[in-house]
Amino acid sequence: MIIKALGVDKCNGSLEAATEDLSLEKAMGVAKEKADLGHLTGADLKAQTREIIGTCVSMRVKVEGLWAVDALRVIENGDWNDRFN
Repeated sequence: MIIKALGVDKCNGSLEAATEDLSLEKAMGVAKEKADLGHLTGADLKAQTREIIGTCVSMRVKVEGLWAVDALRVIENGDWNDRFN
């Protein structure tokens, strides 16, 4: 679903050549879709989106121009809390 949200055929998987960038809103959309299917365990949209962004770490996909690990830190710090409402 992440690849579909990015609009690409596949992710390149290379750190050096990584160009895929997912917006937070698209990550939330994927989280909502997967949660409706019962595939996520997070208690709320924020936790479910963190699960999706966690998958982006291994896929070498950036979120809002940040490496996924850094995006998770931004969420943990509460910098994007207003976007989850």
